[in-house]
Amino acid sequence: MREVSDFIMAGMTLEQLRIFLAVAEHLHFTRAAEGLYITQPAVSAAIHSLETEYRVKLFHRIGRHVEITEAGELLQIEAQKILEQVGLTERGLRELNNLQRGELKLGSSLTIGNYWLPEKISQFQRQYSGIMVNCTLANTEEICLGTANGQFDLGLIEGEVKPSLQKLLNQEEIGSDRLLIVVGQSHPWFAREQVDLAELKNTDWVMREPGSGTQQRLEEALQNWGINLNELKVILVLNTGEMVKSVVEEGHVAAGISELMVKKELKLGLLKAIRIIDYRQDFDQELELIRPFLKIKHCQRFQTQISQTFEKMLLLNDINI
Repeated sequence: MREVSDFIMAGMTLEQLRIFLAVAEHLHFTRAAEGLYITQPAVSAAIHSLETEYRVKLFHRIGRHVEITEAGELLQIEAQKILEQVGLTERGLRELNNLQRGELKLGSSLTIGNYWLPEKISQFQRQYSGIMVNCTLANTEEICLGTANGQFDLGLIEGEVKPSLQKLLNQEEIGSDRLLIVVGQSHPWFAREQVDLAELKNTDWVMREPGSGTQQRLEEALQNWGINLNELKVILVLNTGEMVKSVVEEGHVAAGISELMVKKELKLGLLKAIRIIDYRQDFDQELELIRPFLKIKHCQRFQTQISQTFEKMLLLNDINI
């Protein structure tokens, strides 16, 4: 273990910042020391050195209880930024060796991640076998937030970026997908070829949760067709497309779901896609739900060579759906 003398120095060091953040996280000097595998006096010395150097109090020590001060909260925010940037810089330096090592952090909304992305990741890793790909699946809102705060190098989403994040995130359309209105074999519409737009209000529905790209696009389409979501009889709200698909197969409900997700079930006759016709027009118009697929990345965060290479691969191949 490192000793007290190792941390008695002038100026601010990365090691001092790491120690400070550990204390700020645990609000306990001994637990911070244990997590960093250093001595408790070394932790105290590092904090004391920072407080002395900059003439501020970072923590209130009340008996055995520790509270962070206003100055400590400021340093906590800035220290996290500094260490994150250092980490990104280190990653960039390691990647200079012909992409032989490193990590790609992806965030993907559920439909893309489950039905399209695995093939692309496999293609990338065949070319760059030393790169570890870490992919998180979540709904569109969570992927946007994760890309904005640096959790992901790239995000792939099916919905819209919230206005509050649009200045932070670059967006590029890389394909499109169709949403289908589907029903199962026991639904009265299964035997029909088409349904009038007005009839959408006459059946039970299962929907995705708020924040889902599928749900965003479905609500937009309904509004464009003159139907408010509140006019539909929504009996279930679920947080994955697979759950929605299973409920539709077994029940008497309708749902808006990605064509990618139900190709097999449509072919087997377990589900049926319903043509929606608007009879209000002078001619019978079939209504479609088309949604773009977007690639997003932070406008200002450092983009690693690995991230740039994967991004180019996506643009060269497109999303053919």
